[in-house]
Amino acid sequence: MKYLLIAENPDILILIDYPSFNLRIASFCRKHLPRTKIYYYIPPKVWAWKRRRIHRIARLCDRVLGIFPFEPAFYARYGYQCTYVGNPTVEEIRQRPKDEFPKPPYIVILPGSRPGEISHCLPKMLSSARQFPDYGIVVTAAPGIDDSFYTPYLRKGETLTRHTLSAVAHAQAAIVNSGTATLETALLNCPQVAVYHLACSWLIGIFRWAQPLVFSIPYFTLVNIIAGREVIKECVANDFTEVKITAELSRLLTDEEYKKEMLAQYENIQATLGTQPAALTAAEIIVSA
Repeated sequence: MKYLLIAENPDILILIDYPSFNLRIASFCRKHLPRTKIYYYIPPKVWAWKRRRIHRIARLCDRVLGIFPFEPAFYARYGYQCTYVGNPTVEEIRQRPKDEFPKPPYIVILPGSRPGEISHCLPKMLSSARQFPDYGIVVTAAPGIDDSFYTPYLRKGETLTRHTLSAVAHAQAAIVNSGTATLETALLNCPQVAVYHLACSWLIGIFRWAQPLVFSIPYFTLVNIIAGREVIKECVANDFTEVKITAELSRLLTDEEYKKEMLAQYENIQATLGTQPAALTAAEIIVSA
């Protein structure tokens, strides 16, 4: 990559996500190709952890193009600029095919994208969903993970699908492993409870002690971070129990006022994110500079 940069001597370098690699490339470019303009689209989540990276990003990049509406204010706190260009998830949800997912009432489970987290989270998520026999269970499969990986966990009548967005859109409630999936679920107007697994029990004490030092935000899920309040329940660390997930599912499925308030907050989040196409808006800014 370094040899290619030197050979091409580009006018513009666009960095996308992947900070451990991109920041090294930006540093090399700034040193050896000082006339090249550097743009960072989808910058590192310095508002969540490793906040000191913000100084390095600002030093190396000519412009930062963020995908979360709170990022400009966060950068401004440190005297730097960041432009919100929209969120790609909003566009993905808006452009999805409006297909049907013909099922009786069901609970959808999004157990994560990596084998390790799925094996840790899925059994507990399934156990909670099984407490509601009037509802079917649909589990979403992650790209790159074979169906056979999920088979040992599922009982007769429980469905595995790769049509995640459709499954979420038509579900009565969702249990979601924390990540972008919580935002997708909110944009699809599905009531949800979020979970997050910590591998070792001794990490729980460290997590509770270190959270104010390591994390810049009081929440784990994008839904709550964007809203600036608890919209969805976060069952994290030692709160990730079958009892607590089941209790929250019960509220989602039976308490209409509770569900109505959650869906109203979803609407506020959608309004905050806006509708501008993130990649196109970023491209227009870069080309017009």
